Amino acid sequence: MLIEWIKAHMDEERGASLVEYALLVALIAVVCIVAVTTLGGQVNNSFDTITTQLASTTT
Repeated sequence: MLIEWIKAHMDEERGASLVEYALLVALIAVVCIVAVTTLGGQVNNSFDTITTQLASTTT
């Protein structure tokens, strides 16, 4: 009876799809981290430029 139950559940793809979804979530997280890291520096430089320009025009 236990062996039949195991054989019946061996063909299910629920476990495989769960692993695939976990890999997709991990990949999306890595892409988001890389994008924020890359764009964060560029945005910081832009704000620094704007701040410098505003400071020079007000004095």
